[in-house]
Amino acid sequence: MPKVLRVVDRRRCIGCLSCRQACARLRGDYSPSNAALDVKTAGGLSGEFIITICAACEEPACMEACKFGALTKRNGGGVVFHKEKCTKCGACAKACSISAIRMDNEGYPIICTHCGYCTRYCPHRCIATKEV
Repeated sequence: MPKVLRVVDRRRCIGCLSCRQACARLRGDYSPSNAALDVKTAGGLSGEFIITICAACEEPACMEACKFGALTKRNGGGVVFHKEKCTKCGACAKACSISAIRMDNEGYPIICTHCGYCTRYCPHRCIATKEV
């Protein structure tokens, strides 16, 4: 069964960025800004955080926006990125309604693969992989 990454309980998030650091390391980078998920403050004095991850859409708008075939449908939802076909136009990032896609320093999109590696490093189990 395919799995997708989901936010289980964002209220437990302390903003440590361990998940982002793990994802960036897996991608061969050490900057959390190059992770395929985002954690940021919700603002104000509440201390709550917002965790943004790919929603694994059944009909991905990012894939539809890519006119070069660099994104194909992933089994279970979401997309698979084919770097060799990417023209770095950024249309996929603009089409994502939840802003889960960002561009890296080279101009390529950072796409979540739903591998679940980040979940191993979340100390409060805020994120998990779920079977679909």
